[in-house]
Amino acid sequence: MTNAADFQLASYTFPLPQTQIAQFPPEIRGTSRLMVMHRDPERSRPLCEHSDFSQICRFLPKGALLVANNSRVLQARLFGQRKTGGKVEFLLLTPFPLLNKEPGSTASAPSQAKACGLLRSNARLHPGETYTFGNDLRITIDQVENFGRCQVTLTWFGDLAAIFAKQGHIPLPPYIRRADSPMDASRYQTVYAKRDKTGSVAAPTAGLHFTEAIRNELEKSGISWTEITLYVGYGTFSPVREDDIRRHQMHSEYVEISEDTAQALRKAKAEGRPIIAVGTTSVRALEGMMAKGQGIMPFQGTTDIFLYPGKTFQLVDGLITNFHLPGSSLLMLVSALTGRERLLAAYQEAIHQGYRFFSYGDCMLIVP
Repeated sequence: MTNAADFQLASYTFPLPQTQIAQFPPEIRGTSRLMVMHRDPERSRPLCEHSDFSQICRFLPKGALLVANNSRVLQARLFGQRKTGGKVEFLLLTPFPLLNKEPGSTASAPSQAKACGLLRSNARLHPGETYTFGNDLRITIDQVENFGRCQVTLTWFGDLAAIFAKQGHIPLPPYIRRADSPMDASRYQTVYAKRDKTGSVAAPTAGLHFTEAIRNELEKSGISWTEITLYVGYGTFSPVREDDIRRHQMHSEYVEISEDTAQALRKAKAEGRPIIAVGTTSVRALEGMMAKGQGIMPFQGTTDIFLYPGKTFQLVDGLITNFHLPGSSLLMLVSALTGRERLLAAYQEAIHQGYRFFSYGDCMLIVP
């Protein structure tokens, strides 16, 4: 049951000590703390249990199917120069699969593609300006939009992915107040991220807790695993600004769901086995697919689905997720699964118990 407060942005705020915003991952992957909570309030006595992520097999429902996002974070932040010698910073927002080469690109000539990105410079940005990023990449502004967002043309020689891998930096979230380091190149990726699925500008962070050993234990315990791809966009960090959250315009992200994954989902549903999403991006992919009205089918396209209390879940039964920002669309999504008041009570317990929050923080398991 929802109430009027569930639709008010002010209802999703809570005080969070800055010291509990994780600036680094745990020293050893898989050693994060784990809070376990049931969707059904009648089964939550007490409200939640405390454990650590290495014990997650103990709490997952028998025969569950986990659905994880295998997208890989692109080293999408580049530092270059203006013609005057001034510095410029660029963050690519368009996923690689949507970068279509323009006609005329050949192996011997430079390649070109239209893209969207964030540009930052000490000087004003002007359409038509071109910036250089090393010897093999130039970026020309086509259109300047709000908040540094620009439509641009990329011009490059060779392999664009290799250029970003060589020159680029991991785009850490804005609440991690430090520059990226070599450590982030591995720790801000899941162990199952696919190189041919490179293009996210943020990690599907619930998956950062998994190790190969934990995945092997899941398999031995009869827990199934399948994967989707959702290229996480920078919009995941965009705050909800509407006082009535129902007026919020959700950002759009590109999704790929294969026939193998669709078959695994249909089989789990037919056998009555719970489907547990690994992260809110997996929720958006699955529920976005269902919102198209075609059932559980292979899917390629975008989703701008916005889930908040009162919205129903057609496919997802449970969720593995990190602890999210106050007032964020991600907090509202999880609230739709558990109920807002119960979730915020669990968050207060997490703060009291010293849990670490956000991308490099601790984990929450919501079971049916």
